[in-house]
Amino acid sequence: MEPVYTPVIGTCLAAFKVLNWDVRVTGEEHIPADGPGVVATNHVGYLDFIFAGFGVREQSKRRLRFLAKKEIWDNPVAGPMMRSMKHIPVDRGGRASQSLDAAIEALRSGELVGMFPESTISRSFMPLRGKTGAARMALATGAPLIPGAVWGTQRLWTKGRPRDFRRNVPITVSFGPSIDYAPDEDPQAVTDRLMAAIGELVARAQEEYPDTPATPDDGWWLPAHLGGTAPTPEAAAELAAQEAAARRERRQREVAGES
Repeated sequence: MEPVYTPVIGTCLAAFKVLNWDVRVTGEEHIPADGPGVVATNHVGYLDFIFAGFGVREQSKRRLRFLAKKEIWDNPVAGPMMRSMKHIPVDRGGRASQSLDAAIEALRSGELVGMFPESTISRSFMPLRGKTGAARMALATGAPLIPGAVWGTQRLWTKGRPRDFRRNVPITVSFGPSIDYAPDEDPQAVTDRLMAAIGELVARAQEEYPDTPATPDDGWWLPAHLGGTAPTPEAAAELAAQEAAARRERRQREVAGES
């Protein structure tokens, strides 16, 4: 029993029931029943961490400690909750090693650590190029590196769209076998295999998803290659690069102002 995480889970489960969200989890047997593990999934919506955490819970009711942008910790309501649930802040404009060290410490304590290797929501709803953080955590601790995919969450809340907590939305969460790696392997090579596995899980989730756009205007949540109106992966990657550059510029202005 955890004084904050447990009631938060209860609230989420109640919301799933009230809104009749059909959350389907597959591959939970790939999540370790105990001990450390790095769970890395694609990122299509702001609520992905909730559904990934729900999926992990199917394996022995385990808890997932997510890496998330530190701005959430600045919120007077969300910040204390995130700290109490032992999630890990990431300063995207600061030193990445600090969050990496905190995640490695959690893994060495036997925790499950979750993260999005893309480091941002993909507007194309297709996986972007992954960063090496998840692989580095696994290599530093010997923890299993488990790929995952969430799908349907973009319909609820994603970048550039208003929140729409509509009823009867199917959500799928899937996990695959852990990624093989050698202890001294190049993190980028491990990351490439991880992202390939995530891509396969995402493709399967898209293929098996039990719903289609109700109207042509509703096709915004489908990738372009499936006939939807989401940006292409190339366009989404360009938007992500522009957003990252804007964050760096804001950070530089803040540092200059502090000095």
